[in-house]
Amino acid sequence: MNLPKIPLLNREISWLYFNDRVLQEAADHSVPLIERIKFLAIFSSNLDEFYRVRVATLNRLAIVVSKVKEELGYNPKKTLNQIKNIVVKQEKKFNGLYADIIKELAENKIFIINDIQLNVTRGQFVKEHFREHILPTIVPIIIDEKAPFPELRDRVIYLLVKLIKTDDKISKPQIKHALIEIPKTLNRFLVLPETNKLKFIILLDDVIRYCLDEIFFIFDYNQIEAHSLQITRDAELDLDKTVSDKFVDLLTKSIQKRKKGKPMRLLYDSEMPIDMLSLVVNKLNLHSESLIPGNRYHNFKDFISFPNVGDETLEYKKILPLPVNGLSIQKGMFQLIKRRDYLVNFPYQSFDYIIHFMREAAIDPKVTEINITLYRLAENSKIINALINACRNGKKVNCLVELKARFDETANIYWTNRLQEEGVNVNYGITGYKVHTKICLITRIEKGEPVFYANLATGNYNEKTARIYCDHSLFTADKRITTELHKVFDALSKKTLSKDYKHLVVSPLETRPKLFTLIDTEIDNAKAGKIAYIILKMNSLADELTIKKLYTASNAGVKIKLIIRGMCCLVPGKVGFSENIEVISIIDKFLEHARIWIFANHDKEKIFLLSADLMTRNLDHRVEVGFPIYDKNIKEEIRQMVDIQLMDNTKSREINQLNNNKYHKNNIKIKYRTQIDTYNYLKNKNLIL
Repeated sequence: MNLPKIPLLNREISWLYFNDRVLQEAADHSVPLIERIKFLAIFSSNLDEFYRVRVATLNRLAIVVSKVKEELGYNPKKTLNQIKNIVVKQEKKFNGLYADIIKELAENKIFIINDIQLNVTRGQFVKEHFREHILPTIVPIIIDEKAPFPELRDRVIYLLVKLIKTDDKISKPQIKHALIEIPKTLNRFLVLPETNKLKFIILLDDVIRYCLDEIFFIFDYNQIEAHSLQITRDAELDLDKTVSDKFVDLLTKSIQKRKKGKPMRLLYDSEMPIDMLSLVVNKLNLHSESLIPGNRYHNFKDFISFPNVGDETLEYKKILPLPVNGLSIQKGMFQLIKRRDYLVNFPYQSFDYIIHFMREAAIDPKVTEINITLYRLAENSKIINALINACRNGKKVNCLVELKARFDETANIYWTNRLQEEGVNVNYGITGYKVHTKICLITRIEKGEPVFYANLATGNYNEKTARIYCDHSLFTADKRITTELHKVFDALSKKTLSKDYKHLVVSPLETRPKLFTLIDTEIDNAKAGKIAYIILKMNSLADELTIKKLYTASNAGVKIKLIIRGMCCLVPGKVGFSENIEVISIIDKFLEHARIWIFANHDKEKIFLLSADLMTRNLDHRVEVGFPIYDKNIKEEIRQMVDIQLMDNTKSREINQLNNNKYHKNNIKIKYRTQIDTYNYLKNKNLIL
């Protein structure tokens, strides 16, 4: 629905401002040097996905621009131009930061060198490594200018090679072109032998450049040069929404087609001669808005694995996971959870509690059934192993695997097949809806009656991401929650949507009306002169109806504080709309991923944890589950952690009308940093208890 009368920031533009906050971390000299490289990698990876999905969608919309403009309220072509202008500036900033980091690495006696900087000794080492490990994987493609251009794979780096033959006997240089695909299977970084305590690293791209003569030795040429390029393609799947037995095969074929999607972006070495660039542009029929000049190296996401050959201070110190007071993996968890609720806060506390919960369920003779939803899983998932073992031990295991989890489709198809082979009942979900919720329900027979034990979370059942994502996971046997959770799983098993929940907040039928009812209560309280405030934390805020509702609350005098890591289409501080709304964004070592709602409710504060962001897709087109926090101690713990975030003056940025990502400096005398302070809060709390 188009709501042109309220101030809204375009979601794509807002997302680019978020990615600029990632670049800020790469520019922050208080961040360890190797970590700054990793933030450059995250920025690059984010941008790749942005082009594959969001820009791809805008390109489709631009085809029917008149209808779309009327429906959406904006011109997709104009937005595409805005995107290019912002991205070009960001790429320039990126290149400058990379150059600065190279210099700082050199100050730490670490040198990233290229092919023309190799001396004889290191050059010989590179040649030998190339012949043994790289040459067998290289298959150059000679370009016939009269034939179709070779199919370039999505997000793969290519070297466009130019071979030039000059001779006094010929009036015009003879030119050949070729393409070399940089193998994804090889390590991108080659550590060279150390010299006088100096460390040297060369990229795979430059190893190949250095050895071009060994690839093209059969050709007669006087000069040879190579420049890198990378295509980012449309990654959206064009699928029938029907989920059937044939769906997995259909999805598998669609993933294969994804590699051949329409080119969205050509990222190219800005040093590439115009004739070489023109060759590619003409052959691929690219438009100017898809051309993004870059530096010498693409697919920078590989730098997330940049080797630290220097001092350990060049990286963040790894934290030791803290215990959850009263919860022990050395004891039976069901007996503990039966007495009271427990909250696990990742990554400050260990994901092992989740794994132990599943393992105990797998071997406990009293457990008869396990229900779980899975969205994104670790590569070697211990959760999957526990589910398989439970099935082998005679438990009924029902597992809903969301096959449409973007960019995890292939992995989820693999896990689906593995689970089915072991006898697990696998459900693909509900027609037309993604199942994004993170819930698990264990049925245990006690004194002849079924008793439910639940885990509900804001993040995925993924032990790898739990080490870097800030999320919350609740263990409970509270019948108010477990009885309704059983209803959710019953509906999922029947592939239907359910409603009429008293305690849970369930999308797609009830999250929006329940949220608006909670906001209305604050509006009524504000008008009555009572305490009225709202604190919301999420990854993204883009739903227009929700934004309109928050503007209404602000105008009624409700004090609203938002913590939003990613895109925020709401414009804070706008006279007549959002004068009572403050928004901050926290970007730091860990990825802030939790979703939290806090409502004053006069003097009886309500707190919810959720799997859903406030985006239209989460509210109306996904199965999501939010859950209230009833335990007084856990409510206090969450409130304290949120207060810590609101006090941050080190890693929080203000989201304002200028979109300048200004650092939030609310108290310059005392330094507050959310992720360090949260860890210390939980650590000290355990010591006190």
